[in-house]
Amino acid sequence: MTKSRIISGVFGILAGLLVAFVFFADYGGQETAEDQADNKSKAEKVYVPYGELDDYYMLASGGHSGQLFVYGIPSMRKIRTVPVFTPDPATGYGYDKDTKEMLDGYTWGDFHHPAISETEGEYDGEFLFANDVGNNRVAAVDLSTFHTTDIMKLPNMGGPHAGVFVTENTEYIALPTRFARPLGGEYASLDNYEEEYKGVVSMTTFDREKQEFDLAYQIMLPPWSYDLSDAGKKMSGDWIVMTTYNTEFATTNLEINASQNDRDYIVLINWKKLEKEVADGNYNEVNGAKMIDPRDHKGAIYAVPVAKSPHGVDVTPDGERFIAAGKLAPLMTVFSFEEAFSAIEEEDFKEEKFGIPILPYDRVMEREVDPPGALGPLHTQFDDRGNAYNTMFISSEIVKWNIDSGEVIDRIPNYYSPGHAAASQGDTVDPKGDWIVGLNKLSKDNFLSVGPSHPESMDLIDISGEKMEHIMAVPVDPEPHYAQIVERDKINPIKLYEKDEDREDSVWKKEDAHIVRDGDEVHVYGIAMRSRFVFDAEAERPDVVEVKEGDHVYFHMTNIDLDQDITHGFGINDYDLNFEVQPGQTSTLDFVADKTGTYPIYCTNFCSALHQEMSGYLLVEPK
Repeated sequence: MTKSRIISGVFGILAGLLVAFVFFADYGGQETAEDQADNKSKAEKVYVPYGELDDYYMLASGGHSGQLFVYGIPSMRKIRTVPVFTPDPATGYGYDKDTKEMLDGYTWGDFHHPAISETEGEYDGEFLFANDVGNNRVAAVDLSTFHTTDIMKLPNMGGPHAGVFVTENTEYIALPTRFARPLGGEYASLDNYEEEYKGVVSMTTFDREKQEFDLAYQIMLPPWSYDLSDAGKKMSGDWIVMTTYNTEFATTNLEINASQNDRDYIVLINWKKLEKEVADGNYNEVNGAKMIDPRDHKGAIYAVPVAKSPHGVDVTPDGERFIAAGKLAPLMTVFSFEEAFSAIEEEDFKEEKFGIPILPYDRVMEREVDPPGALGPLHTQFDDRGNAYNTMFISSEIVKWNIDSGEVIDRIPNYYSPGHAAASQGDTVDPKGDWIVGLNKLSKDNFLSVGPSHPESMDLIDISGEKMEHIMAVPVDPEPHYAQIVERDKINPIKLYEKDEDREDSVWKKEDAHIVRDGDEVHVYGIAMRSRFVFDAEAERPDVVEVKEGDHVYFHMTNIDLDQDITHGFGINDYDLNFEVQPGQTSTLDFVADKTGTYPIYCTNFCSALHQEMSGYLLVEPK
């Protein structure tokens, strides 16, 4: 692609805005009888009768809220907010002992890209993995309970925005860095950017039985920025692909200085080869991590040029191609894994400055798809009929096109400026091809005004026919960057926690509730039940706990109501403490009783007709 063509594409923004205006202008005016019939048809498509369930879960990132949003598709009803990186007073996440330790003092996270665990390239519905761009963390959500079960801090990283994505059997959860920085984050002058700053990919593993992360190894890369990435499937299953930008090594004013080159790169890494090299001891330890430079191992890393500043790169369901979305150059570029592998075998490549073999663009590239007036392609999703769907951020639309021919089949407006999109099973080897949801950055005047800042929005689009059909738009809390849509039957949530009389810190009968005092530690082994707390069955007042100023108090509470949805809260008035205990669960709240006085304890989660009566007291005696 020539520089003049790229520049003309950027200036084509005006044309794109005109296209968007024409699209949206059709939606004004008075509703006709035909419009009413059309709206009725759309309503019927998303109607889920009472007693029936949605066909899909949509699991959407919450951006800088640090939370996970759960929606039903096609109803678009929000079902749950799952706290991941941010404390949540409604559920007590970050207040009870285990989740407080997991958050490790952090009060926010920037969650961009969820990834559901996979088996043979299919969502298996067991776990969801989340990235924290703001604080270099990765988290796991157990989809049997929709609770976050582990969070791991990653060394040597600079914002794992390009993750998370999983290899086809969840061997690894990969997290490439967005910002280059010196390893370990030590001080280094930006004048030494090319020499001392690094890009890093964290290859993490997850033990499903123990529900724990481990950092298997890290990959050292040039100090480029790495964007939304993907893992191969089937014939490409040993590889990961990543987009890059800022191959200019700009250190300031990136909007201009990181867009000087006509080309950036798609980086291809053979994780299977690196896994073996690490197992053979061919790595250096850097800040506790096994660090490997793929440029030291022949066949481990390659790159192919791509139009400047790409955003997403996505592997097709058959694993035979990868598609880059151009962002600044209004192109979707289709590349062939088969041709890439042939070029590698024939050593048909040249050396780039940083020692990465560069594959020939004209050989690996199959086609450039350039829909007239479509601007700002960011992300590609797929259906089961050989079609791709691209969000267009600037021209506010989704474009449907055929992967084999590049033919543009249809275009439909979004409201407004879609970033990513999620199609039903759209990141797997078996997409379903019935729904796609556009995740929009703006909503403008679509909903009731709540001041200068409007909610983000989502568009539900029916893609089951030749032509796409816009069904509905809904507001959403900030800010869904990405989502995955998984079939309902792939997720099997438990109805309650299994009763385990050997569980540490648990008691299962009100007669067994008791308090143990050991020096300045007070351990309360209590129960919650409809409609009372019992802290000490032998005491004159079994729902009262008396401690002394300065005591370290532990409330180990077990919910003995083995009935789904009967969750009990536990709030201490004026102590800024609250958490919840789900049916059959044992949770621990610990704190220092540093304020003397009388503090009511009450159930904060409505549980029964006598919910108001479910209360007690914490009495803190002065020293």
